[in-house]
Amino acid sequence: MLSRREWLRRSALAGAALPFAPGLLEAFASRDAVGQQLIRRAIPSSGEMVTGVGLGSSATFSSVARSEDDSALREVLSALVEHGGSVFDTAPSYGASEEVAGRIARELGLSDDIFWATKVNVARGGDADPAAARAQIEDSFGYFGVETMDCIQVHNLGDIPVQMGILKEMKEAGRVRYIGVTSTSEGRYEDLARVMRDEPIDFIGVDYAVDNRSAEDLILPLAQERGIGVLVYVPFGRTRLWNRIGDREVPGWAHDFDAHSWAQFMIKFCLAHPAVTCVTPATSQARHMIDNLGAARGRLPDQAMRRRMIDYVEALPTA
Repeated sequence: MLSRREWLRRSALAGAALPFAPGLLEAFASRDAVGQQLIRRAIPSSGEMVTGVGLGSSATFSSVARSEDDSALREVLSALVEHGGSVFDTAPSYGASEEVAGRIARELGLSDDIFWATKVNVARGGDADPAAARAQIEDSFGYFGVETMDCIQVHNLGDIPVQMGILKEMKEAGRVRYIGVTSTSEGRYEDLARVMRDEPIDFIGVDYAVDNRSAEDLILPLAQERGIGVLVYVPFGRTRLWNRIGDREVPGWAHDFDAHSWAQFMIKFCLAHPAVTCVTPATSQARHMIDNLGAARGRLPDQAMRRRMIDYVEALPTA
């Protein structure tokens, strides 16, 4: 079993193809620029297929976007598209991520190859000013240089009546293709579930990881029941899982589901859940982007293997 570092080195240099085998449910494959195969998932409300792994833009991506040197982000976005990915998840609250990513995509001619998923939230103290919400959305359109946005979600359940109302209007007018709502707080899952039941949404964004499975109890089953797509955030638990793993090698049995790095191990766990549409870990390094996309190749763990993954991680000491 290769270490993460060695796999990244070989993948970046050679892009060696992995054999494809079906994962759970209807995942099918399409070939990226170097002939490898990527698992894709259907958006439940439309049947449109998107890659099972995308790119988030919080954390390190956001930090680099605030710097004067955007060369690393140019490489990341190029790697996303060149290696078959498409989904880019961002938000106005992620600093300069929207503005910088949009500019880079236009300069590289990638804008039409990206599935732009952003958010809106101007709620302060529970209330959102409709004019401010609309202005924030228009800023996002301007940054990406698109006439139609792929997806906009109400960030962190901010003033649903006002902000979701605006998104429904924009979808009806054809300016937004998919709308949704996000929450990465277990304490607000009941509120999230209420929106999922009451509003005609296409997506939710939620936290989910091998050591953070609370979404399995209510949110993910409800998404399946209601036909709502799921974007998974923080599949690495931000730095939590990396701290637990430390310098350990990926266990040899991870080869049984084609996980060749810890990142792939963690992402494949999430992607194997039948409710999940796309996993969107953030990164500011192209080699990590390539590594992450590797989780959308080959086999996915079955239920028994997912239980083994959970047991293995839970046996590791906490940092």
